[in-house]
Amino acid sequence: MKKNIAIIMGGYSSEYLISLKSGSVVYDSLPKDAYNAYCVHIFKDKWVYVADDLKEYPVNKADFSILVEGSKINFDCVFNAIHGSPGEDGTIQAYFELLSIPHTSCGMYQAALTFNKRDCLSALKPYGILMADSYFLNVGDAIAPTAIEKAVGFPCFVKANKAGSSFGITKVYSKADLPKAIEVAFKEDDELIIESFLDGTEVSVGVIRYKGVTTVLPITEIVTDNDFFDYEAKYLGKSQEITPARLSATQEADVRKAAKHIYEVLKLDGFSRSEFIFKDGQPHFLEVNTIPGLTKESILPQQAAQAGISMSDLFDNAIQQALHKNP
Repeated sequence: MKKNIAIIMGGYSSEYLISLKSGSVVYDSLPKDAYNAYCVHIFKDKWVYVADDLKEYPVNKADFSILVEGSKINFDCVFNAIHGSPGEDGTIQAYFELLSIPHTSCGMYQAALTFNKRDCLSALKPYGILMADSYFLNVGDAIAPTAIEKAVGFPCFVKANKAGSSFGITKVYSKADLPKAIEVAFKEDDELIIESFLDGTEVSVGVIRYKGVTTVLPITEIVTDNDFFDYEAKYLGKSQEITPARLSATQEADVRKAAKHIYEVLKLDGFSRSEFIFKDGQPHFLEVNTIPGLTKESILPQQAAQAGISMSDLFDNAIQQALHKNP
């Protein structure tokens, strides 16, 4: 009997358009003989199932069901394609876990931890994971350019602490540029992280649970046409994403080991994509995404394809892993 799968997409953050695209790709790729797939749009003002004819059916938040032409539909599993809040920050994970509905993302605590860049770095530091120097700033804190320069130097990156797709990030070259960069970041979040610039090869490493085994996918090297891997570079074609990355055997082994170690230390599940920059030949960790982009152009599907895993298999496996974890 075919399983009913809700593909949730949209969300409350600046990433909602990217999420809608990811969710649509999942919908188109899932094997139709195994699943009845439903596109569920989740926004602050409405949660609705959007049918192929674009007719909308409200979601009953009490049990996450829908009523379609008089028939109630419950879901066997939820495929989470929401980038940012509430899909990547632990909120939606907690909701589905309370309802005992299997979902394809990691657990509530892991999602909340990894979405908070500052907390994630702090949690990993005792495990010997190399990372950039950093400085934390909250709304209302006094801005001390001299202290920031002493902590991280210039150039540096000013980032929104809880945001993705390079929203709220600026590369800063001098004290004079700090106020504007901080203002931009505070539009996305009330917490910031300011990090030292790491000059080296940037790579992205996908780690997934594939057929019950923690699997490190082929590594992608990021070569941006812009000053850094910003929104334009990620989504508007202003970068090269080279898979497999042009690394030495030692570099590849080191970054694969680090990415798998992070996945296991944090007790992740489902998809993950960790970002690193090589400094002095060693991979330095930047962040981990637990709901990475899932379009055909996105990095993780590219890596899966390099490993011989089709989009259909990639998404089918995620559902099967979730159902196995929560029978």
